[in-house]
Formats: sequence, structure tokens, C-alpha cells
Amino acid sequence: MACILVIDDDKLVRGTIQGMLAAGAHQTVLGVDGEDAVRQFEGQPFDLVLCDIFMPRKDGLQTIREIRRLSARVPIIAMTGSYAQSMRTVDRAAEFLQASAQAGATKIIAKPFRLEELLAVVQKCLAPAETGG
Repeated sequence: MACILVIDDDKLVRGTIQGMLAAGAHQTVLGVDGEDAVRQFEGQPFDLVLCDIFMPRKDGLQTIREIRRLSARVPIIAMTGSYAQSMRTVDRAAEFLQASAQAGATKIIAKPFRLEELLAVVQKCLAPAETGG
């Protein structure tokens, strides 16, 4: 069981992801925006972070950069919805992936996603930590 920080400004999305992660036997802490999430990250250890990209006050890329400065090791999954839907060209998708990677994201997942998709990417991110590598 991992302790996962879920950051999304949409209450319904946070709750849905919390339920999905509970189905995978993971504990979650919810962050309502980037500022809230960084405060929570500073206050306790997390095994993984899921972070929405488009949020008010502090966007996901800024949030990922700050979390990455606090911890070089914690895996971070960047999530995005409407923006990903509008980026159907390879060039645009590559730009977004590059920006997320440069900010420090380990993986990216497009919303909406199925339970199996989320749990698979979470497991891939946690696997190195679980095997000691």
C-alpha cells in the first residue's frame, strides 16, 4: 500500500481518483491546488504524486517543479484532460510530454482514464521503489 498525494482542483475528479486508488489498496491525501499540495508534501512523506496540469493559482508544471525540488526521488504522474483532448497531433503531444518531463514528471496520463489504466501507471511508478531500485 502506497501513500499517494492527489492534486486536482476539481472536487469530483479528486474523489473519483481517491476511490480508484482505494480499489488498488492505496492511501490518498487530497490537494485542492498546487499551493495546498506543496504544503502537504512538505508536511509528510509520500510514495507517489498525481498532479493535474491545469489548475488556478499554481499550475501543475509549477507544482511539479516545486515538489521535484523538495524530493528528487518521489515519482510524479502528470494528469491532464481537456488539453490532452485538443492535442491529437504527434508534435503537440510531444511538446506537452517534453514540458512535463522537464518539470520533473515521471509519467503522464490523460483524463478520463479507466481504473485499470490508472492502477497500471501507478504500479509502474511504484515498482522501482518496491524492488529497491
